[in-house]
Formats: sequence, C-alpha cells, structure tokens
Amino acid sequence: MRTLLVLLALCAAPVQAETLDLFVLAGQSNMQGWMGDASGYPPDPENLDRSIRFWWQTPGYGSSRGKWTYLMPQGGRFAKGHFGPEVTFARDLAKAQFRPAVFKYSLTATSLAYDWRAPGEGGLYDRMVAALETAIRLLEGEGHTVKFRCLVWIQGESDAKTEEATARYQDHLRVLIAHFREHVARDRRLPVILGVDEHNPYVMQRPSIVESQKKLAETNPQIAFTSMTGLPKADATHLTPAGVIAHGHRLFVAFRQLSP
Repeated sequence: MRTLLVLLALCAAPVQAETLDLFVLAGQSNMQGWMGDASGYPPDPENLDRSIRFWWQTPGYGSSRGKWTYLMPQGGRFAKGHFGPEVTFARDLAKAQFRPAVFKYSLTATSLAYDWRAPGEGGLYDRMVAALETAIRLLEGEGHTVKFRCLVWIQGESDAKTEEATARYQDHLRVLIAHFREHVARDRRLPVILGVDEHNPYVMQRPSIVESQKKLAETNPQIAFTSMTGLPKADATHLTPAGVIAHGHRLFVAFRQLSP
C-alpha cells in the first residue's frame, strides 16, 4: 500500500515551473523540411531532444495536435516523417544553456503576398498567431514563464514567381516583422532571422527578393540575413537532410551574433 501511495503522489506531482526561451520558426518548404527525409534524422547521442519542447503545425499535412511535445520528426512526406532546421538549431540552443521551446508553423509553396498576407487579413500569418497564443497559454497554464527570444522566417521563393508580389515583398515583410514584434512578442527589438534560397530558379529571375531581406537586415541591427548558398539540395530548391542539418547550425550562429 505504501508503494502504491508513493507512486500516486509522484504521478500527481505538478510540472516543475521553468522560464522557457520561445523560438518561433515559420515559412515555406525549407522551413517545413520538404525533402528532409527523417531516415536521415541526425543522431542524438546526448539525448537532448527529450528536453526540448516542440509545437508544430503544417496546415493540411499534420501537427502536434495542439499540444506541446518534444523535438522529433514530423509526420508525413516520408515513411519516417520529415524534419526541418529546427532540430540542429534547437539542439545548439540547448547546448548553449537555453531552455528552448520551439514553435514551428510552416507550409510549402506559400507566398507572403497571397497566402500569409498582412496582419488582420485572415491569412496564414493570422492563423499562426492564433495558434501561437494558444500554445503559450498551455505553457503558462503549467506555471512556466515564457520569454520570446527570436522569430526565424525562411520564405520568399513563392513571392518571386510574380513581378507584383516581388515588388511588394519588402514592405510586406517589414509590416509582418513590425506587427509580430509589437503585438505578439511585445518586444520591438526582438531578434529576427531571415532566409531564402538565393539559387531558387524564381529567385534568380527576381533577385530583389534576396535584396529585400538584406536591406531589412542592414537597416536594423536586430535582424540578420542568412544564406543557403552551398547547402546540398535534393532538387532545384529543397535541401537534403544533410542540408537541413547544416541550415539549422547556420541559424544558430546567426542568433548568437544577434544575441551574444
């Protein structure tokens, strides 16, 4: 009986409250990990994944079912699922003594102009923010303190498909960043990491997409542009598992440069 009572007490014990570092990762295919076949998921010899909270949603494909879980491959795409740059990014954060909670919202082939849209227009951005607010409440309901640390935005290839979307891209991205900082994170100096495949065929036709991201980074010391140049690809634009792994490390380096 004594043993049973001890076990029941342990099961009923509250979750230990922590201050969690919230990283919001969003964008299109190379954030989703379109060719990140989880058969190439990186080994975890230090068993870090179980200590990293993870909430993810890919509209129309799958999600963590509205709950926080731990870092893992996402279902779909391949027999063992797929993964994006969040894996090595989050592990590097954990090794640097952060307590990362990674919120990932991504969907392949989505443009800022027509899919994500401006705040208040009912696009993917608004849906992401609503999901993020729910995810934060879940953590706070467990007694945790949540601190926004960074927005990582890997997107732009789909906007490069048309002259109209390309011409409006910089303004659209500036508005998104400003809204997220002021109304979501409530931190006007929140670090932001940008990235797009510079060698995507559409981006090469309309390289001002890249220039738009670079200009935003040049005019704001808390915004960084990250390059995908040299990362191995499975096709014209999508990173291989090895490329996804390396991409996550690059994102971590950029974050540390913004937040030494």
